[in-house]
Amino acid sequence: MDFRKMMQKPDSFVASPPTTYEQEYLLGFRGLLVIQSFLWVFLTVCVPVTVAQSKNTTGPLYQEVFRKVLSILFWNEYFLYGAIIFLSARSIAIPFIKKPSREQAARSIFCRGLSLWFPLAIALAIVKLSFTKATSERLYDFKTRTGNNSIAVPYTMPTTLAYFNSVFNLFWTSKSFTITSGNTAFPSQTLWLINAVYIQSYTVYMTMIIIPYTRKEWRVKGAIAFVILAWWCDSWAWFTISGLLFADMVMTMDFKACAQRGIPINTPFAALKKADGSAFRLPVWIPAGLCITAGLLMQYLWVAWRPSLFDSEYLAHTGMYYTDGLNTQYATHHSYARDDIYLILVGFFTLLETYDFLQRLFQNKFFVYLGRRSLSYFLVQSIIIYLVGTLVFRKVRRDDNSTSSAAAIASLISCLAITIPAAEIFHRLIELPSKVFAHKLYDFVTA
Repeated sequence: MDFRKMMQKPDSFVASPPTTYEQEYLLGFRGLLVIQSFLWVFLTVCVPVTVAQSKNTTGPLYQEVFRKVLSILFWNEYFLYGAIIFLSARSIAIPFIKKPSREQAARSIFCRGLSLWFPLAIALAIVKLSFTKATSERLYDFKTRTGNNSIAVPYTMPTTLAYFNSVFNLFWTSKSFTITSGNTAFPSQTLWLINAVYIQSYTVYMTMIIIPYTRKEWRVKGAIAFVILAWWCDSWAWFTISGLLFADMVMTMDFKACAQRGIPINTPFAALKKADGSAFRLPVWIPAGLCITAGLLMQYLWVAWRPSLFDSEYLAHTGMYYTDGLNTQYATHHSYARDDIYLILVGFFTLLETYDFLQRLFQNKFFVYLGRRSLSYFLVQSIIIYLVGTLVFRKVRRDDNSTSSAAAIASLISCLAITIPAAEIFHRLIELPSKVFAHKLYDFVTA
């Protein structure tokens, strides 16, 4: 393996991983999620009043305005959760759909775990070494002195065996992702997303193999039925199957051309038809826009008007592991899969897959650059913000008697200055070699 070549031209190694045939605008959307996730983690730690569903709800007026106006659009925790899982399902089946074969399916399934395991294991090892008892005490002091009730002090893994068990469980647990030791030990407690993405990958793999052998119409009908049932069972699978359905429609059903023609409105009334007798066509941006508007409206209502109702929608699902009826214990038993976020994603992806100008917008080099490094940023940024960001924030406020705003700006600059090169190094030294190793190992075991 030529590591010198890999360091010089890292992007050349994306030819073999599962994103081989991935449309670049999807990478660009991942890049946008990188920016939003950094903002969410940073603001939750340093300026929690600006974050929707924060436990810190009172503060300077401008921070409350940011929470009620900007947070839903630019650093929305629940949008990030839903978008990452939806986008993963939209992307990972692309190689198989383009080249449906047993070899391609086997390669995708074999390499998926290894490509995720090594970066995650190394990131968690960094956490194990960095977040000592002294670090936990310092973070607790930061949390107490700043009055930040929105963050939790990471769990300290006591031994190397506990570290190993934590990594193993992140690729084994199929429910209650958020309470695993690996997730609670990770700063920002978001490592459960890797767990959920990995588990949901097998929903994609088991479903995508029927695509070359079944009728298009029945795949759409079956996916809709699957989504409804998964929604009732409060499973992330309704996001996953929807993402896979978009991949299927775009690649095998000429979705863009059909959507650009519009949705035919077939009625028996001649007055509601065109002069030539053909049906009127409804522009696709209308239903897509209605979905986005409905989702955003619900999000804004829960943030600005009735925050107490934010979790109430979980009642409409079943509590799969403790009851066969409605989820009456939704306060403690629910996933983060939300109806409003689902509507936003379905509407957004309908527009994205239909209109060229949106695809060109997300294909810009900056977004694509970040998108290729999204996993590295996800694993590195929380560690930097919790270790460096909190330290700078406290030092600036204590030594200079600065306001919290000045301390937050100093912390932001420090975190960006370290996170950007750290993520690049992690991408080149850990993430890319992991992908290359996974594919080389597959070639070896199948030779």
